[in-house]
Amino acid sequence: MSATPDRPARPHIADQLAVVVAGDALVDLTPTRTADGAAAFQPRPGGSCLNVAAGLGRLEVPTALLARISDAHFGDLLRAHLAASGTRLTHVLPTSDPTTLAAVHLREDGSAAYSFHANGAADRGLRPEHLAALPDGGALPPGAALHLGSLGLLLEPLASTLDELLRREAGQRLVSLDPNVRPSLVTDRAAYLRRCAEWVALADVVKASDEDLAWLYPGVSYEAVAERWLASGAGLVLITFGSRGAWAAGRAGRVHAPAPAVRVVDTVGAGDAFTAGVLAHLHHTGRLCREGVDSLGAGELARLLSYAVEIAADTCTRAGAQPPYRRGGVPAPA
Repeated sequence: MSATPDRPARPHIADQLAVVVAGDALVDLTPTRTADGAAAFQPRPGGSCLNVAAGLGRLEVPTALLARISDAHFGDLLRAHLAASGTRLTHVLPTSDPTTLAAVHLREDGSAAYSFHANGAADRGLRPEHLAALPDGGALPPGAALHLGSLGLLLEPLASTLDELLRREAGQRLVSLDPNVRPSLVTDRAAYLRRCAEWVALADVVKASDEDLAWLYPGVSYEAVAERWLASGAGLVLITFGSRGAWAAGRAGRVHAPAPAVRVVDTVGAGDAFTAGVLAHLHHTGRLCREGVDSLGAGELARLLSYAVEIAADTCTRAGAQPPYRRGGVPAPA
């Protein structure tokens, strides 16, 4: 695949927003080595929601990130990354609060574990009153999908703000959810499980990894979880399995797509790239709405899943969360 993630995407200045991504925006401290071989960390843009927003921008979907981002150096890094990815900054709220940091620890297989440093941080501090400072007083653009998840649903006050936003917008537009569970940050498992079930029931598209499901519902098959989520109201459930590809369940059936064989540098941001691929495919095929998801046929579902898996696999060939650009060799959805 010939994608080149350092090439700026074409901006969508004249286009109406298709997706608003709300949630976390942070800096990943990724392992590297100094010139003399000493261990070091390199700062890279990260955070599940920022990654999804940047991925969508690179796949030429008119997208804005709704988040508080610091005015300090790390915040400048995040803004520059979003702008270079073609993601709009119209819904970014400035603040002097510091940027959340996530120290990345790579396992032998290239998969990542994280430790978070978010006390008093910019993205975590989003409150309902901040939304009034957004365009149109915080009202989301008509027809735009809403995506949220990950740290944003765990860290207060951001979690309560996003919970309120989700409940307000559910049923009014397509809502995409990725719990992207971080067990080390869950202080009350029972309360989190109750809220997660409520969020899933409000969402139209739900994506989770096999690791998420193992923590959420130990001993329960992914098929059984998907059936439970579909019965609660979701129109499309997507489960990722890393190198074993992904599986989707929708109204028209169940589909599995294998992961392309690639040379894995690391898996940082791969799940977020998958989510961006799903939403981009829905947008480019005119199905980024609740009705569009509900009416996906079996063949369309298979094409969507294959496209998203390809985007995720391509991201694994580069260090950090660097999803591909649509013009860089990733085929447009059929």
